[in-house]
Amino acid sequence: MLVLSRQKDESIIIGDNVEVTIVDIRGDKVRLGITAPKDISVHRREVYEAIQREKQGHKPDEPKISPPAK
Repeated sequence: MLVLSRQKDESIIIGDNVEVTIVDIRGDKVRLGITAPKDISVHRREVYEAIQREKQGHKPDEPKISPPAK
C-alpha cells in the first residue's frame, strides 16, 4: 500500500484520469472529492461489498467477500 500525506485542497492522481482531492478535514474525518470518467465505478467499501454480495446472490447477513486484490 502506498501511503501519502496531503493537506486540504491537495490532490493525488491515479493513472491518467482519476483525481482524488482532500476537500475537508474535521477531527478524525477526511472528506474526499473524486473525479473519474463515468465508466469507472467509485464506491465506499461497504457499498461495494453489498453490490458484490447482491451480484453473487448472498443474503445481507452472510459473511463478507474479500476485497479486490491490489
